[in-house]
Amino acid sequence: MYMQLTKKHIVFALLGGIFITNAIIAELIGGKLIQMGPFIMSVGVLPWPIVFVATDLINEFFGKSGVKKLTLLTTGLIIYSFVILFGAIAIPASSVSAVSDSAFNEVFGQSMWIIVASVIAFVFSQFLDASLFAIFNKYTKGKMIWLRSTGSTIISQLFDSFIVSGIAFWMTGKVTTSEYINMSSTGYVSKLVLAICFTPVIYLGHYIIKRFLKDTPNG
Repeated sequence: MYMQLTKKHIVFALLGGIFITNAIIAELIGGKLIQMGPFIMSVGVLPWPIVFVATDLINEFFGKSGVKKLTLLTTGLIIYSFVILFGAIAIPASSVSAVSDSAFNEVFGQSMWIIVASVIAFVFSQFLDASLFAIFNKYTKGKMIWLRSTGSTIISQLFDSFIVSGIAFWMTGKVTTSEYINMSSTGYVSKLVLAICFTPVIYLGHYIIKRFLKDTPNG
């Protein structure tokens, strides 16, 4: 007997797909550094505002348990992706391959410490964001979406930025303490600015989902 696909299932699947896709892309492209004025940061910060939007909308309609379930699923898929990449790196390229082993490894061969750091930071920051969002939601009584969205992001991404750089670069001795603080602060501010700029998208998404679930019980 097949389970009937409800509107809530559709919304959760769509938001979950957006969440998972952008989180994995951010991990895969994180090795490329870009220049933003005088600052240098990872291009991996670009998909994160979409992850923030998806996180907040999932939290809004499915609670922190929905965010936690997707976070654990995404974590497993990120690890799986890197396992496949390591396997692909280990297999020698053909002589006719347009991409050499060295080029492929340079793009996808992130160090184990970077992978460990990003996974730990991702799980911790997402769980923290979900909990903070629920707290803000309780005290705002379901109003002021911008406050609970931005408020949870401000705090959770502070930990995320410093955990990644701390484990991957500072603890391994690749950067000094001052460089670590500078790198983490730049990444944090970048994510924060992008998240704030995407606040209208959260309102738009909230409106669309509300309209879509209008006739759904508890929608």
